[in-house]
Amino acid sequence: MRSIIHAIDRSLRKRKDIFEFCDDPDCVFRVSVSDLTSPLRIRDGEIPAGSKVLELHFWNEHIPPMPRQGFGISWAVKFRKRVATSARLLGNSIRKDPRLADVQAVGGVTPLFTPGDGSPAEGIFLRLGFTVTQHQNPQGRFMEFWEEVYGWLLMWAFSNGNHSHLRGTHRSDFWMSVEEFVRRYGNPGNRHSDPSIPADSKAS
Repeated sequence: MRSIIHAIDRSLRKRKDIFEFCDDPDCVFRVSVSDLTSPLRIRDGEIPAGSKVLELHFWNEHIPPMPRQGFGISWAVKFRKRVATSARLLGNSIRKDPRLADVQAVGGVTPLFTPGDGSPAEGIFLRLGFTVTQHQNPQGRFMEFWEEVYGWLLMWAFSNGNHSHLRGTHRSDFWMSVEEFVRRYGNPGNRHSDPSIPADSKAS
């Protein structure tokens, strides 16, 4: 069963032009470039429909194994360090990689938490500066349901943990303007690029 899900995941990545922007083993993101189908509201304004955005997709093989009992402090610390490292790597790549040019926002969708649930996973994305909202598929709740099922299957397929604690979790959007993202993570000397230092008050 796991091998089938792995094969489906590879096929979908190819169809959606999802690619690796670096080869760092601690990077937990792959990326794709797409056009917004509807306006995107974020902390520092609104990105209009039709704008190019950089979508982040979890690099499942690089995510720390999840404990059977669910998310805990130890897992959250490891995951946050890898997300922060990935943000720094991506921030530097946006400045240099022509494939990432002209995007207006950086973000994506995750099944790891429901907005407002106070979980360690939600806290990671808020402290890193992302605007977090509940995901709404343009095709309706039916497609949202299958997105949730597929997200859960991916986590099951790429880990030996028991992810029953994620059942019932709704997918969440997390987004940030590309200007803010590069300001925080595109400069190696910026203190936000250090995963041990929390984001400033703008991220709370």
